[in-house]
Amino acid sequence: MAAKPSSIKYKSTRGGATGLTFEEAVFEGLACDGGLMIPDSIPDVSATFKSWSKLKFHELAYEVAKLYCSEAEIPAADLKELMCRSYSTFLHPDVVPIVKVDDLYIMELFHGPTFAFKDVALQALGNLYEYFLKRSKRKLCVVGATSGDTGGAAIYGMRGKENVECFILFPQGRVSQIQKQQMTSVLDANVHCLELEGTFDDCQDIVKDLFGDLPFKKQYCLGAVNSINWARIMFQITYYFYTYFKLFPQCDGTMSFSVPTGNFGDILAGYYAKRMGLPVKHLIVATNDNDILHRFFDSGSYDKYPVKATCSPSMDIGISSNFERYLFYVFGQDPKKLSEAMTEFKKTGKLAASNQDLQTARLDFASACATEKNQQDTMRSWDQKYQYTLDPHTACGVSACDQLRYKLGWAQLPRHAMVVLGTAHPGKFGEAVQAALKRPVVLPPALAAVEHAPTRFQVVPCTTQSVRNTIERTVLRRQYPAPCDCLSGVRRMLVGC
Repeated sequence: MAAKPSSIKYKSTRGGATGLTFEEAVFEGLACDGGLMIPDSIPDVSATFKSWSKLKFHELAYEVAKLYCSEAEIPAADLKELMCRSYSTFLHPDVVPIVKVDDLYIMELFHGPTFAFKDVALQALGNLYEYFLKRSKRKLCVVGATSGDTGGAAIYGMRGKENVECFILFPQGRVSQIQKQQMTSVLDANVHCLELEGTFDDCQDIVKDLFGDLPFKKQYCLGAVNSINWARIMFQITYYFYTYFKLFPQCDGTMSFSVPTGNFGDILAGYYAKRMGLPVKHLIVATNDNDILHRFFDSGSYDKYPVKATCSPSMDIGISSNFERYLFYVFGQDPKKLSEAMTEFKKTGKLAASNQDLQTARLDFASACATEKNQQDTMRSWDQKYQYTLDPHTACGVSACDQLRYKLGWAQLPRHAMVVLGTAHPGKFGEAVQAALKRPVVLPPALAAVEHAPTRFQVVPCTTQSVRNTIERTVLRRQYPAPCDCLSGVRRMLVGC
């Protein structure tokens, strides 16, 4: 049975925007009130989703997407073509294959163009942006912050796209060398990499500041690729359903997922899948030493700490942007309560859940923190026992399973499937993996090709104004390459987008 067409509209978690279409929500990124866009309802497919069991990945992605996007916005034939094109770039025929290792299953999400899970959403988002822009004849400045993998995936999703300028901010010295090479070796004219001396949180704060400057956002038509963009979450829902269908004959009808996460986007997609009706038993939040999420589920304290540099840099995040979406539901879908809590958090860096809210959250999630030693030991152990090479982020997910298997009791359940999301190819973090295994990682040919490729990037002071100025200069140069005597006049000409 086919899923029903969507009638869903979108709203801000903080109540300042309601009734937006899917297209408006995608282009809005961060809402005008500083909140995040969410659907006004979550579709229930519990009675029908098993009819999807034989679908290919791109076909399933279409079924999920059409629940959140009306056919009036994207006709069925167009949406099907978009999904087919988005996942044709993956190297494995299953797009996200599942590998059994001992009593765990690894959902390998790293067979896309940049060998990281974010390709699943960003290949589709790039095509979605291009589709909408062609139809409306407008231009877009995509602005994103990255702790490593979002940047590469966004760049590969946006490179060469018509009417799109792509600006990616990354923290100096806090991404792996291969991640930096992957981003900065893309020389397409519409790609602009900005290296900032600071942390990922600094980069993310600057992006939020730019989106919060509403005249600037409108003038330069800012679009988001970070998981503040609802479409990122929507596209990631697909692989939870897809994995369920791949494993259902081998399990008892329910399964659990352990998700390495820093910004809470990847596991939030699993939460939405569960709310839609997927029979999920446990969702495990697996953090590294930057454990703000684990501390929340452990004690109810969501307090900002200084970010530590670790061997799993994509999770070196002090504030998890997507957590606001989840708090909206924990706080009884009360935008006023959430807005007050987030305003206080911005002032003080502290947020405390009530005991009732904490108990609600613990019904949805379990959590564990994998230290540097946990990650190293797990990578080494899996190499020796199973000849399977983990990257340090996936090792966090495996370590979390080891820490919680008896507490949650899943290991004693017959035919229960515990799935760890394999978020990146180990070659993307070769130094950390080599330190654990005492040998270099063999890189896939496409990843090896960027290792010594020529690069292009700018070093920019870590301030909102510096990044803003860089975007202005770059857009003006790209659209008006000839010298212009009247800068303010040119700026006014740009407002038409």
